[in-house]
Amino acid sequence: MLDMRPVGYVIGLLVAILGATMVFPLAADLIDGRGEWPVFLQSGVITVLTGGILALSCANGVREGLTIQQTFLLTTLVWVALPLFGALPFMFGATELRFVDAFFEAMSGLTTTGSTVIAGLDGLPRGLLLWRGVLQWLGGIGIIVVAMVFLPELRVGGMQIFRSEGFDTMGKILPRAQEIAGQITVIYVALTFACALVYGALGMSFFDALVHSLTTVSTGGFSNYDASFGTFQGLPEYAASVFMILAALPFVRYVQMVNGHSAPLFRDSQVHVFLIVIAILVGMTTVVLTTVFPHHAEQAFREALFNITSIISGTGYASVDYMGWGGFLVTMFFVIGLIGGCAGSTACSVKIFRYQLLFASIKVQLQRIRTPHGVFLPRFQGRPIGPDVLGSVMSFFVFFIVTMGVLAWGLALTGLDFITALSGAATAIANVGPGLGDEIGPAGNFAGLNDAAKWMLSVGMLIGRLEVMSVYVLFTVQFWRA
Repeated sequence: MLDMRPVGYVIGLLVAILGATMVFPLAADLIDGRGEWPVFLQSGVITVLTGGILALSCANGVREGLTIQQTFLLTTLVWVALPLFGALPFMFGATELRFVDAFFEAMSGLTTTGSTVIAGLDGLPRGLLLWRGVLQWLGGIGIIVVAMVFLPELRVGGMQIFRSEGFDTMGKILPRAQEIAGQITVIYVALTFACALVYGALGMSFFDALVHSLTTVSTGGFSNYDASFGTFQGLPEYAASVFMILAALPFVRYVQMVNGHSAPLFRDSQVHVFLIVIAILVGMTTVVLTTVFPHHAEQAFREALFNITSIISGTGYASVDYMGWGGFLVTMFFVIGLIGGCAGSTACSVKIFRYQLLFASIKVQLQRIRTPHGVFLPRFQGRPIGPDVLGSVMSFFVFFIVTMGVLAWGLALTGLDFITALSGAATAIANVGPGLGDEIGPAGNFAGLNDAAKWMLSVGMLIGRLEVMSVYVLFTVQFWRA
């Protein structure tokens, strides 16, 4: 029988830690002087006590390492438990959201999706604004650990090719994860601190610089304003673009750089392709904006760079309503949201490396058709790709597309129009943030959707953030019989 105590112990600790972080928005509300701090005191006490009791009750079952079954359960259940408690301040606070809306907001935060059901952000208490940023920051570092430690071990979506890239866990997942997470945390904090300093130097207030650094480095996209990053025009857009790109690169390369090995970062084909794709898209969009729309060249380049980087990295900021840029560019934004950044980063969606593996496989198949007796092997970064990796990647693509289609169909059944249903499904599965259309586009939010749609989108965000396959395996009979 599956022993759930190690899973419960880890989840309990993480829930308690989440509750402890509520002291930061509590302090922000005390300083703000609007009397909202009891919301975080109440929520924090409930969360810490619940997590602590769960951890203590399961502590007698803890042993070194986790089995594969336990790890699959842990990676999914953590992303269910944390939004449940992360939703408390939204229900008790000034927003007084219903449970479905509060859970949606917390899930969007922790999965760094960036979709929101809250209107009137400009007038919210600072504690709630900071809490939204904290949720995304925690979710960003959490998904890096999952992508670098757990998913390669679980052979999810082709991630196993990165086992030798970073750290060999030798089958003992949890102890090794602690060591890796420590190095990642230092880099993640340093990158966030640097981002906040740059934002402050470019004219943002201390609070805006703090919150936006949390949501930039996590590629989350929550902002303190309904206008999103459109509140900050000019140099802050360039700075945000740089840090979104840095956050979308493989963090294992940063760890290697800290340990004196910088060459792997500059040789990584993921990084090359990611930067080349951004450069091509920005150049193309700049040309369209300057020739078709009345944009000055610098304005066109800046808006193209910022918004394309935001969408392809899955951050979800918007500095303008690009729905007015014409059908060609709007369709392009939908497509690039399904690309994503590099593996082992805070970025989301399909990821660059999977497209590289897909095209490598297609190339080999064409070579075999042209030369039937030849021997051709698909390669990634100079190494042969095994059939297990290719099979895992192809399965990921199939499940990703099917999931998006089923979710869009379900959303349409709730009464949403075609554009809203399709783009809503895509933005949830890809964890991008804004969809398309007047309602959930870059100038709107998700508040007007019906409850059924919000629940489905919340599930979609969870499935997409955990690379699809690691969630679906829990629904197989073989998993529970193993």
